[in-house]
Amino acid sequence: MARSPDPVLKQRLLDQVVRYLADHGLGVVSLRPMAEALGMSPHRLVHHFGAKDELLAAALARAIEIQEEIQSSWLAAEPGIAYPDLLRKWWYWTADDPANLALVRLGLEAAALDATVTGLPTEVRAQQIGVWRELMEANFRAVGLGRAEAAIEASIVKAAFTGLIIDVMVSGDRRRCTKALEQEMARLEARLADGSHA
Repeated sequence: MARSPDPVLKQRLLDQVVRYLADHGLGVVSLRPMAEALGMSPHRLVHHFGAKDELLAAALARAIEIQEEIQSSWLAAEPGIAYPDLLRKWWYWTADDPANLALVRLGLEAAALDATVTGLPTEVRAQQIGVWRELMEANFRAVGLGRAEAAIEASIVKAAFTGLIIDVMVSGDRRRCTKALEQEMARLEARLADGSHA
């Protein structure tokens, strides 16, 4: 009888898979080279996670969870932080560290690549963008924007943030992109302070 996967070992393996995918991307991922790089057999990965698409979905969920844990630690240290300042923290955390940028890129790649390339279902791909836009929307509602206003503002800010991250990945021009991000945060601060949504 097959043994059930060890949850502690499974979590450790999943973190290794996330790091591997962040370094190598999703476009040409294959279980055998991944397993070899992680020092294990492909059968071990399948035993713990199932088929490749299930492993990728689990890794992408873990990548989001890692980022949520980081945000929770920031909020615990600064519970009253203004939302634009929280977004600034995200920008510098992402843009200033290649490993962090690779982790964020993983979600963007999953959202952008066609399902025929990754085998990921639509809902997994959509979650890579949607989870962050939904968090933004909740924050904007918490500071007084109405439902429709919050949804639009979250879409604008998420699009700007994502576009600038992609720009940094492609151009490497952190200085220009940081200036653009700061301009967008200044716009957001003015939008949230103007009182028209109250």
